[in-house]
Amino acid sequence: MSNAPNHTIYINNLNEKIKKDELKKSLYAIFSQFGQILDIVALKTLKMRGQAFVIFKEVNSAANALRSMQGFPFYDKPMRISFSKKDSNIIAKMKGTYVEEPRRKRDDDEPRKKKSKQAQQAKQAPVPTPVLPTVPQPTPVAAAPTPMVSTAIPEQPPNQILFITNLPEETNEMMLSMLFNQFPGFKEVRLVPGRHDIAFVEFETEAQAGAAKDALQGFKITPSNAMKISFAKK
Repeated sequence: MSNAPNHTIYINNLNEKIKKDELKKSLYAIFSQFGQILDIVALKTLKMRGQAFVIFKEVNSAANALRSMQGFPFYDKPMRISFSKKDSNIIAKMKGTYVEEPRRKRDDDEPRKKKSKQAQQAKQAPVPTPVLPTVPQPTPVAAAPTPMVSTAIPEQPPNQILFITNLPEETNEMMLSMLFNQFPGFKEVRLVPGRHDIAFVEFETEAQAGAAKDALQGFKITPSNAMKISFAKK
């Protein structure tokens, strides 16, 4: 029996060879299209390998992500997705239902308490405040006005190749392919050697390229990098 819908989806059958940071960034790239993500939990412990949790702000976002991405080939392995059995801590705190789990008592707790009490007493002891010499502050000098330079990219006539800019440093071909291959006619992604911030994406027709351009314009691969998409120069 499947779990009741909630804010968190549980994903398994993930490729265990992918590094944790890259895995989390790639998961963010493909799942943020469904709604705001509060957190992604991916641990590389033996028990948690090949698994991750994606926590959405809205339950509907989690439900749409589960339905749309079930079986999606992620790093050559189909994802298996279900709702998490219980609320994540971040959601429980938002709802006001969070209860901190009691810490298991350890044999060495008593010595730790004594040390903690001694440390607290040491903190409470008055500490003499050193008298520092007054250093005259330099008078601020007004900066010269910076000339405005236009960085707008002139719009090119529609064609089947898109030009992508404002990409984050960690962008790779896999991340962009997973974003664009959900649109009909997708052919390939081409990165530019020595430039992490730009890429080209090719479709079979200019109409298909235009549909992907409109849908993903401004899409954030990371919270601080919104993609800028235009048609490439012919």
